[in-house]
Amino acid sequence: MTDQFPRTTRRLTMAQALVLYLARQYVARDGLENPFFAGVWGIFGHGVVAGLGQALQQYSHEIRYYQSRNEQAQVHAAVAYAKHKNRLQTFACTSSIGPGATNMITGAAVATVNRIPVLLLPGDIFAERVQAPVLQQLELPYTQDIGVNDCFKPVSRYWDRLYRPEQLITALPEAMRVLTSPAETGAVTLALPQDVQTFAYDYPTEMFEKRVWVIPRPRPDTTLLQKAVAWIRESQQPLIIAGGGVHYSEANAALRSFVEKTGIPVGETQAGKGSLNYDHPFNLGAVGTTGTEGANILAREADLIIGIGTRYSDFTTASNTAFQNPDVRFININAAEFDAYKRGAVPLVGDAKVTLEELLAAVGDYRTPEAYQERARRYNLAWDAEVHRIYNLEHEPLLSQGEVIGMVNTFSGPRDVLLCAAGSLPGDLHKLWRTRDPRGYHLEYGYSCMGYEIAGGLGVKMADPEREVYVMVGDGSYLMLNSEIVTMVQEGIKVVIIVLDNHGFASIGGLSKSVGSDGFGTKYRYRTESGQLDGETLPVDFAQNCESLGAHVFRANTREDFIAALQAAKSIQNRPVCIVTEVDRHQRVPGYESWWDVAVPEVSDDPAVQQARREYEQAKKKQRHYL
Repeated sequence: MTDQFPRTTRRLTMAQALVLYLARQYVARDGLENPFFAGVWGIFGHGVVAGLGQALQQYSHEIRYYQSRNEQAQVHAAVAYAKHKNRLQTFACTSSIGPGATNMITGAAVATVNRIPVLLLPGDIFAERVQAPVLQQLELPYTQDIGVNDCFKPVSRYWDRLYRPEQLITALPEAMRVLTSPAETGAVTLALPQDVQTFAYDYPTEMFEKRVWVIPRPRPDTTLLQKAVAWIRESQQPLIIAGGGVHYSEANAALRSFVEKTGIPVGETQAGKGSLNYDHPFNLGAVGTTGTEGANILAREADLIIGIGTRYSDFTTASNTAFQNPDVRFININAAEFDAYKRGAVPLVGDAKVTLEELLAAVGDYRTPEAYQERARRYNLAWDAEVHRIYNLEHEPLLSQGEVIGMVNTFSGPRDVLLCAAGSLPGDLHKLWRTRDPRGYHLEYGYSCMGYEIAGGLGVKMADPEREVYVMVGDGSYLMLNSEIVTMVQEGIKVVIIVLDNHGFASIGGLSKSVGSDGFGTKYRYRTESGQLDGETLPVDFAQNCESLGAHVFRANTREDFIAALQAAKSIQNRPVCIVTEVDRHQRVPGYESWWDVAVPEVSDDPAVQQARREYEQAKKKQRHYL
């Protein structure tokens, strides 16, 4: 019989079909549409050079290829880009088999933990196996169906290995479904055997037509919404915990309207910082272990917590000691059902923006007591005064980290972006940075990955070239992953990188002291005859290192020099800038009404550890289950 409805096909290699498909994928939300993939990052090796490499060259007019220096870094750049774009655009990242692929695993974990979409395309070993074992192949005596790419499974939201070219037809829509899901997004991994990438197949032409994936704004269940409204109207001391979901939903205006109508104050997580401007009278600032005094006091006393787009990490909850009111109840607004049900909450599974709009309409004339609102206003002003004090310590002979933060914050423009990820800086920035724009504060703190900073700054600048991007990075994170300075030079991209030299791992050094271990193993020092790392400080010249990678460099160890460097950096274009400054690792920003659970040994010969254990056992008594 003659086919009544003939289908046209296009003969392509699997890699060519993959690249062409990615170039034709779009997303839309609220009527605004854009391509989903901004390009493909990669480092070619024998696992991808003849497959994906050829395809990317052939379709370079459809989708741009970017060359990175480190496979982990390229994923960080993609994650930062997607985070700044509120998950509405991202990159694909490819690598060769073996170490190139496994280098991306850390980046995959960053993406999945933070719920950020990124597509990973690691090369894989030959599907036909006749060549085995090939270069960089992991061999196991009990199966031939496991390779290093199986390590991506626990850190991917979707994982597949494509043994035949036609499997691409069903795998790609599933990958896109996950990548564009507000609830399920994260790293998606498609492992691509190097021979299968080169196999040809007659793909249906409709596979390469433009497809628009609509990002939904799901609304919560009506009955649960009514219950949440009743709880709000009954509360006397409610507190909002604003998480990253506020930003991803672009719910900032809706949150502000809700807060101003109800008089409910806000504490912000790391991902949610900037949900309100720092000087909004009902913004209490950071909450939790790295929180402000006012936010943590009101969290302790709150009779109702309204979590918006937060997963309640231990830093947000102060290891489940933050909410001490015996009658505290929770309402959670979250696109992910998994997070919405936490803490025995009324789960409003839905988009933050539309859910806040529905709550605003439903709460009627409810407003918190005037005395409660006045407390929030006082805490906001008191905290601003504390920030001013720390910004202007005039600490000598070395600058304090808080002063450096203050100079950058004061000098930067309202729309400039501050980026960080690990060490002692995130805690200080969470407390001290005065955020004036919803996208002005970019912290990767779900995974707190050392090495994210410089690559992340590259990603943010690519996402938003009109904004100045300031990366603040400690010497430990800088040494772990600074290679993308070279990529910035290659692409003519300016990012201002501020390297804080405190001669080691200052954050963990402080934590070590707090648990009685006196900073053991955290300082960059020579080994002495005693066998310990307690000699002279290592002579690492970060300025020379930055300069060797192609950056314009300033050394600035005084307040005057640092401000002058910031001013000079403003005029430099199309090239990364590094400002290197030495800071006093012992001058720390204090904690405020909070705690973090780091287990202390029950038994030790050291009196300092014994004392730390006694304090630890006392603090543990405040931990609660919320059922």
